[in-house]
Amino acid sequence: MSGHKAATKALEVLQDAKVEFTQHTFPAGQDHFGDNAAAQLTHLDADQIMKTLVVASGKELAIAVLPVSHHLSLKKVAKAWGVKSAEMADPHKAQLATGYIPGGITALGTKKPMTVFLDETATLWDTIAVSGGRRGLDVELSPADYISLTKATVADVLQ
Repeated sequence: MSGHKAATKALEVLQDAKVEFTQHTFPAGQDHFGDNAAAQLTHLDADQIMKTLVVASGKELAIAVLPVSHHLSLKKVAKAWGVKSAEMADPHKAQLATGYIPGGITALGTKKPMTVFLDETATLWDTIAVSGGRRGLDVELSPADYISLTKATVADVLQ
C-alpha cells in the first residue's frame, strides 16, 4: 500500500498499525452525528456505536468515548481524569487540538496527544464503531485495538 495516502489521519493510524477494521460510510446529516451513524449502521447494536466528545478542565482537554445511546457524565469523567470538574470543550478548541471538525472528531490520530476515556461498556462487545475522522465515516474495530491505539483509560463515564 506504499504511495497510497489514507483519506483521514485516523485511517492512516489504523493502516500503519495493521489492525483489522472495517470502514463504514453514510450520509452524515447536519447534526446529531452519532445518531446518524446509529441509523445507518443497522448491523450493530446502538450501544456498539460510539460518539467522541471533547471535554475540558481549565485549559486541558481530554476525549470521552461512549455509546451514542447514552449521555456523558461530566462528574464521572472528572473523577476518572483526576480533576475537580469537567465541562464540554469549546468546539473550536476541540477542532484545533484534534485536527478534526466536530461531528468527525476521533481519538485516532489527533493533532496533539490527548487523554482518552472509553466507557467500560465498550469492552462488552467484539467490535465497536468510532468516527473515522470525518462526518459520515465510521470505523469498526475491536475495543482492545482501540484502547491500544489511543492509550484509552477504560472508565464508567455514563450518566
